[in-house]
Amino acid sequence: MPFSPERLTLARQRRGMNKTQLAGAVGVSTKTVSMYEKGDKQPPPPTLARIASALDFPAGFFSAFPVDPVTVEGTSFRALSRMTASKRDAARAAGTLCTELNAWFDSQFDLPEPRVPQSDPAVQDPEAAAETVRAEWGLGNAPVPNLVHLLELHGVRVFSLAEECREIDAFSFRHEGTPFVCLNTTKTAERGRFDAAHELGHLVLHRGHDHPRGRGEEHQADAFASAFLMPRTDVIASVRRQPDFADIVHLKKRWNVSAAALNYRLHKLNVTTDWHYRAMCIELSRYGRHEEPVPGPREQSQLLDKAFAALRAEGITRAMVAAALHVYPKDLDALVFGLVMSSVDGGGQQAPPASTPHLRLV
Repeated sequence: MPFSPERLTLARQRRGMNKTQLAGAVGVSTKTVSMYEKGDKQPPPPTLARIASALDFPAGFFSAFPVDPVTVEGTSFRALSRMTASKRDAARAAGTLCTELNAWFDSQFDLPEPRVPQSDPAVQDPEAAAETVRAEWGLGNAPVPNLVHLLELHGVRVFSLAEECREIDAFSFRHEGTPFVCLNTTKTAERGRFDAAHELGHLVLHRGHDHPRGRGEEHQADAFASAFLMPRTDVIASVRRQPDFADIVHLKKRWNVSAAALNYRLHKLNVTTDWHYRAMCIELSRYGRHEEPVPGPREQSQLLDKAFAALRAEGITRAMVAAALHVYPKDLDALVFGLVMSSVDGGGQQAPPASTPHLRLV
């Protein structure tokens, strides 16, 4: 049976283990693990069985076709310098599994083609870029009803982050020309929506993702997200000058953003004064980063929900999809956690959604 060194590295990183930890769990030396991952040596069947058990992956995972791992240079991680290597690698490994799930979906369905505009690298104007994308996607100045649906409609593949990557808000990358956004669905609904817009900003502004993102590029992506979700014309037309706390809490529902994000946007657009902005910041600080006054609904995936509904109708269960990917169902669940409205498990206990899926089985 062939052995894939890349898959051993992927599985180890996915579980947040270093080579020494894996060596101790398996009963071999760290040097031996390194030789396995370099392809200089192949583990005998008993050792491979212990590796599979230690990493909690099916043994077949390590003999499947080689993977094309997501690289650090190609990924829009925030605060990369403050992120531990294990967290970074676990997130990248989750992203690689997302590409494998997407490839399997692509073999089963006709998925939307990517249509994400890219700005001129020499002209990094987030506000103008947001207006351009809105115009090309036919949004005008109206609020975006559901950003996840909008991204999927334009060919962006949206998945969730794994439990091991809780410290990471979101990240994005391109794989074989297809844009991916991975969201931490344990954050507030408003923060998750802003994170999705932030990653869209990276995909639009920072062509190629050929090097790790710096602080300046993170600020640009934030500015893009703010302008994309809260277009200048609509905000100025909808908000009276110096809105009080109750006004901000009420108005934030129009754009489905956090009160803090709206407060910041109002200040950037000179709708509020410095003093008023700081006063609202103090008021909002009572909630912290993990709570939101009058929280809004969490956005979920339309593409994933309809895909799993169509698969259930064909008698294809969650376990079958996981087996096709050579992973356990829990790893499949981690990629869609919080994004799928109905259970992804088959079994005939739940009817598919009433709407007809726009996906066509190949």
